[in-house]
Amino acid sequence: MARYIGRKNEAARLDNIMQSSEPEFVVIFGRRRIGKTYLINQYYNNKFAFKHTGLALKDKTEQLHNFGDSLRMYGSPLCPDPKDWMEAFALLRTLLDNAKTSKGKKVVFIDELPYMATPKSNIVTALEHFWNDYGNTQDNLVLIICGSATSWITKNIIKNKGGLHNRITQKIYLKQFTLTECKEYFKSKDIILSNKDILECYMVMGGVPYYLSMMERGLSLAQNIDNMFFKRHGKLYGEFDALYSSLFDESANYVKVIEALSKKNKGLSRKEIIEVTGLSDGGSLTKILDDLDNCDFIRKYYGFNNKERNSIYQLTDFYTLFYFKFIKKHGTTDKEFWTLQLDTTQHNAWAGYAFEQLCLSHIDKIEHALGISGIRTSVSCWQSQKSEKGAQIDLVISRADNVVNICEMKFWNTKFNITKKYHSELLEKMQVFITETKCKKPIHLIMVTTYGLVKNEYSSIAQKEITMEDLF
Repeated sequence: MARYIGRKNEAARLDNIMQSSEPEFVVIFGRRRIGKTYLINQYYNNKFAFKHTGLALKDKTEQLHNFGDSLRMYGSPLCPDPKDWMEAFALLRTLLDNAKTSKGKKVVFIDELPYMATPKSNIVTALEHFWNDYGNTQDNLVLIICGSATSWITKNIIKNKGGLHNRITQKIYLKQFTLTECKEYFKSKDIILSNKDILECYMVMGGVPYYLSMMERGLSLAQNIDNMFFKRHGKLYGEFDALYSSLFDESANYVKVIEALSKKNKGLSRKEIIEVTGLSDGGSLTKILDDLDNCDFIRKYYGFNNKERNSIYQLTDFYTLFYFKFIKKHGTTDKEFWTLQLDTTQHNAWAGYAFEQLCLSHIDKIEHALGISGIRTSVSCWQSQKSEKGAQIDLVISRADNVVNICEMKFWNTKFNITKKYHSELLEKMQVFITETKCKKPIHLIMVTTYGLVKNEYSSIAQKEITMEDLF
């Protein structure tokens, strides 16, 4: 079904939840704009025993009044506004008890719970009491909690150390669409794009459903990008600030880390992040890095042989990378900025790195193209500690069948040509890798490109070619 593009696995999990013979406490989480609310509304066709959505930037009194409105809407017309959250959930309990009995599940959906957690609200305590004293005894109850503030959800609900500890029965984390799912989405909207267009679209905004929904039929990719990001008061004007402030408390420190990483394609170690940002070492920085990693904005990437001391942090969120490379630097304009950027040095430098990140987010497709999906693998990166040229490999796949794949990724408008010079650089890089890592396994060079390789006297250095078609 079209409405489940990219969400078939999640829908199947919801099917299992609805067939469960026990009470279910479900947490749906993921970054802003990823489609959490849409999934639940579509799956349940907006038919809930109770549904409530918290209000952004409103105090406790307004939140409780809003909750009272929801209670009145779902079957308690004379219900007063609750005076606190303990009373609010007690009134919800009464509403559910008075609901018409049926063999089906009673689904309670509380969206944007973090908005409701105003200072000294004690809403988590009230939720704990509601579930432990009531919900946990109702075999036909499904309680779904949702919110974009992933760090809040993780700390206060998923990793709760109090009354909700180990009470969550299901956790559903919504990821971005893959390239294949983006293609399926555009097809469902009758938006005609080539695979290369979809590739570059992904490199700009990732597989975030809301961003994809901003694309207009009948326009080129470049025209759409101009309209969304570079027109004055365009469709995604102000998105960056809204994105990080909605996800993280004290978002300024998160942005400091993100901005530091945006300036170093190879990534930064924890020590380097501290030096660049001025943030102090300790638990606060650990939380920032963990939160960003959990939301797929960055990744903690280990060096070959999984040496912790060689781990680096890289920016992996496509929209954020695009923001720092272009939107923040150039601002909004009524000119066709992006159209004029195509094939410039700045565009090509960004595209090269963004394509590498796209490949790293589709490693399963690369492994499938290599025919090693059923083989245990370890994925890592490597950077020379001795070479004056700073040799680096962004994707190393160490395989249980005694082979190491070294992957070179090149975003190119035509077939990529391995020149004599580049051939020598590849040979040198592989030799430095073997020498420094003392790797005894055979090394297979893999070239991942848009259209493949030009066949010449140097192209045979690649044991295998992977093209963008393999990534779909």
